[in-house]
Amino acid sequence: MRDATKQADRLAAIRLRYSINTHLDDQGITAPADIAQAVGLPAAEAVRLLTRRQWRDGDVAALREVAERLGLAVDLTGLGA
Repeated sequence: MRDATKQADRLAAIRLRYSINTHLDDQGITAPADIAQAVGLPAAEAVRLLTRRQWRDGDVAALREVAERLGLAVDLTGLGA
């Protein structure tokens, strides 16, 4: 059986990535260098974090920090996170 906490973290990471990527796209920020500058991370790290398909430990915390830097309020209720 799947671990409920990990499943909730996976869903939270998906929602956070979607919200962050949508926000950046709406602002016209699509180039890796521009994304890195907007989220305050090195370019390679920012692109990996925002495009990764496989969940990893620490992703939710890192994505929450990025959302906070961008001033995004991402609703994670109902995910168990």
